[in-house]
Amino acid sequence: MAKAGRATVPRLAEMPLEDGDSARWRGQQVNGEVSGTLQDGKTEDRPCRGTAVPNDGRTEVMAEGREPEPELGDEDVIPRRSPPQAGQREEALMAELSELVQKVVRSSSWWERHGVDISILACSILLLPAGFLCLRSAQAIPFLVGVLTLGVVHHTLTVKGSHLASHNALTESKSWGKVWAIFFIELCSAFTVEQGTYNHVKIHHGYTNIIGMGDSSTWKVPFLNRYVYMFVAPLAVPIITPLVALDLLRNVEWKAAVRTLCCMFLGLYCHYWLLLHVSGFRSPWAALLCMLLIRSLLAHPYIHVNIFQHIGLPMFAPDRKPKRIQLMSLGVLNLPRNPLLDWSFGHSLISCHVEHHLFPSLSDNMCLKIKPVVSQYLKQKKLPYNEDTYTSRLQLFLQRYEELMVHAPPITELVGIQ
Repeated sequence: MAKAGRATVPRLAEMPLEDGDSARWRGQQVNGEVSGTLQDGKTEDRPCRGTAVPNDGRTEVMAEGREPEPELGDEDVIPRRSPPQAGQREEALMAELSELVQKVVRSSSWWERHGVDISILACSILLLPAGFLCLRSAQAIPFLVGVLTLGVVHHTLTVKGSHLASHNALTESKSWGKVWAIFFIELCSAFTVEQGTYNHVKIHHGYTNIIGMGDSSTWKVPFLNRYVYMFVAPLAVPIITPLVALDLLRNVEWKAAVRTLCCMFLGLYCHYWLLLHVSGFRSPWAALLCMLLIRSLLAHPYIHVNIFQHIGLPMFAPDRKPKRIQLMSLGVLNLPRNPLLDWSFGHSLISCHVEHHLFPSLSDNMCLKIKPVVSQYLKQKKLPYNEDTYTSRLQLFLQRYEELMVHAPPITELVGIQ
């Protein structure tokens, strides 16, 4: 990756960060997008990895990636306005917000914490027979209903199910969490649990919008033009996913690699076998083409959602990043609720992405339940709470594709946060 330059944009008015404190904001906010520089002094935090959420039989809310206090060396410059106090204040804000969320979680039933999302996944599995049987019809409408049903079910299991399983948000048992992760990530999604969980939970969540680490650069394909990337390339996701998984197997133990290969083959072959023997496809190529169509039905919003919610927002250097509550409020964006995407992808990936990054161990339904608490708290403390529409983000990426998806992102420097 080319070395990123720093953003230089017009200076706007002062933006208060907390009650009674302010810092000078240099930047812009367009359609929910924030980019720019806060200028007042200097702070420095060391990068740290996201920590796994402990589970001892009860649901516990915690934010990943809690950071130790940085050690100052001789080369460090001590700011004028006592940055350690600023860091402590931000940690206090995170602790206060965590306590508010804990109260909501403690007052919630098992059905709210896990049952709603498990029921959605169970309903999706129960719809599989109807979908395969609809494909037997020679008439267009029943056939299309079968394709739509199986496409939605596939993405519900592979996106919503895999995402919840990677965060162990489906159950409070670590053992069952591992089982569900293998089922949803390897069997349904044809990917590897170890690498999928590491890249998403440890890297993306631990280093959200940190240049060269969790900056969503894996989603960039610079040699593709904007229209090919946004509207054609997503159709190849079902083919690219298992190929990437096979390449990542070099980084796991041989036992895990063998297990992953067996699960991937079983999942893909079962889908193919059902199309031949239940749906009645006579040609193997026709079955494979239908299989590709089903698995790429919602690939476009899948790619779009993954880039809309982080790319174009502030990016930080590993040694110049804010504390977690400000990092997530600046670098994460919520999209509006959408019935289809809420069902298939889950609230934590659509309208509650900010809440999910702050409290990743919570299920989709719980992220939706704590949304009013989180949004009100961040706005009360004068922290950003980024929201934008799907259409607006799509227009933004088409207009600024070269800047956002081809060139290295500019670094946002936060200094003297009070």
